[in-house]
Amino acid sequence: MSRGMKIGIAVAVLAALGAGGVYVSKQREKNKATEVRMEPVSRRDLVAAVTASGKIEAETKVDISADVTGRILKIAVKEGDLVTKGQFLIQIDPAQFEGAVNRSQALLASSQASLIQAQANRDQSKRQLDRARDLQTSNPNLISAETVEQAQQSFDVATAIYQTNQAQVAQARAALKEAQDNLARTRLFAPIAGRVTRLAVEEGEVAVPGTFSKETGLLMTIADMSTIIAKVQVDETDVVRVSLGDSVQVTIDAFPDTTFVGRVTKISNSAKLTAGMTSGQGGNNDRAVDFDVEITLSAPPRDVRPDLSCTARVVTDTRDNVLSIPIIALTVREHEAVPNEGSAAAGEAKATPAAAGKSVAAGPDSGKGGKPKKEREGVFVVRDGIATFRPVKVGIAGDEYFEVLDGLRADEVIVAGTYQAIRDLKDGAKVKEAKAPDTKKEAKRS
Repeated sequence: MSRGMKIGIAVAVLAALGAGGVYVSKQREKNKATEVRMEPVSRRDLVAAVTASGKIEAETKVDISADVTGRILKIAVKEGDLVTKGQFLIQIDPAQFEGAVNRSQALLASSQASLIQAQANRDQSKRQLDRARDLQTSNPNLISAETVEQAQQSFDVATAIYQTNQAQVAQARAALKEAQDNLARTRLFAPIAGRVTRLAVEEGEVAVPGTFSKETGLLMTIADMSTIIAKVQVDETDVVRVSLGDSVQVTIDAFPDTTFVGRVTKISNSAKLTAGMTSGQGGNNDRAVDFDVEITLSAPPRDVRPDLSCTARVVTDTRDNVLSIPIIALTVREHEAVPNEGSAAAGEAKATPAAAGKSVAAGPDSGKGGKPKKEREGVFVVRDGIATFRPVKVGIAGDEYFEVLDGLRADEVIVAGTYQAIRDLKDGAKVKEAKAPDTKKEAKRS
């Protein structure tokens, strides 16, 4: 045998051994059990909640603005002061309004004098008309009919002038009232009792009516701090689960060590308007839609202030001693419908934030024998080291666990992690309990 042939045989043997090794390795990988976390199905108390953020506000607040234009001469309060209803707040320069009052008073006096003169003329015309009629009645030859007619005409003209002067007096009175009202508006008083939470102007600035812009005309804000609310923005997917009267836990960033209790007292019926929603531009389909929810605090802190940031946890539902599974354990797989399978299909499950998988019909040839398959929510049940997918029906979602309505029994063992393992796990795969991490070694490494 030549040397070349020997080398060729050796290469062929090595290739065969390599292929055999790869095959053996693949078989071992195929038969290798996947390491997972396991957990028995057990009973526990669950609390379903919606979390949202917002700001602290007073239930009643009033923005004070000027009704007349003028320079601010005096501000009698400071930001943070407590005020009572009717207390003097701001003095606007009254000079021009006092002048208007004086002009209106003079005009009224002139109109009243004209009215007195017109009344005297009317009375004189009436007496002349009465004498002419008496003469005509006693002796028609003593006075002509034309003279009587002229007397009647003079009386009619005097009466019209008198009525005109009456209207002018009424008009002058109205102008005086308007001037006096404008003068009164130069002194601003507190409409409610509360605290001055915002002072937007200084003495010497010009106050203008906020006809077109509320911010431009704002002078100060007074808030009644006796009732405090937390106004939070709840996402459209969660607001349908919030109801009036729901219990709420509120944490205020300024008071990190304290949790305050409240109740939902108002839920907006329309979405919160934002610049993106009112711009009229396209491409807003992916924007978040939030609804305002107001929560009245039962015992707010004494030093609370408006606009403090807060977070609210609204309890929407509770369950006591119910079967539950970890949220991470719930997954979606194609599952062939089985007769009398009951209501365990996840397609009948209640909508929850994490249970997003809906029953979707697969192709007609996806199941054996042409039976259709559907994507269903369920868990992997472990028995004798084999993980089998089983559809389940879930209810409310707590912080870490789902309520189980159907499909599982107590003490059945399910795959509870990790996320990666559950995502890649196949129906019927071999599994084993993952080793718990050695905390001592981890501590030494750190």
